[in-house]
Amino acid sequence: MKRKQRTEILTAGAPDLAAALAGDIIGRYQVDLIEEPNHGLVMVKVRETAQQSLFYLGEVLVTECKVRTNGAIGIGIVKGDQPELAYNLAVIDAAYTAELDETAAWTAALLAEHERIQTVRNSEHMQVLKTRVDFETMDTD
Repeated sequence: MKRKQRTEILTAGAPDLAAALAGDIIGRYQVDLIEEPNHGLVMVKVRETAQQSLFYLGEVLVTECKVRTNGAIGIGIVKGDQPELAYNLAVIDAAYTAELDETAAWTAALLAEHERIQTVRNSEHMQVLKTRVDFETMDTD
């Protein structure tokens, strides 16, 4: 599983999943904190649809953290003020970078969480579609 997909699942999913996965590593390996969770600003880039040009919409607050475990560095960056999640993401990233044995068992849990997220999103989408108005069916007599 790629880092981007893994991070999307962990940030959109249940917060206890990231804590549980990071806890597996923290309990078995030494985790050195390189950079404590701190705040930063990231520019948000958007593509304008008419001319396909890029522009910066503004800034978003992020929390970022860096750790080292088993000789590998992990980085966790998350939108908003979420220091615990940023730390957990950094530990998980370091575990994947170090190719620790525990990461092989995480794929099933991450895929199950991905399915749960998709189910919730589809349910919310169906609720929104119920309020949709179809102007094509209105009579024009």
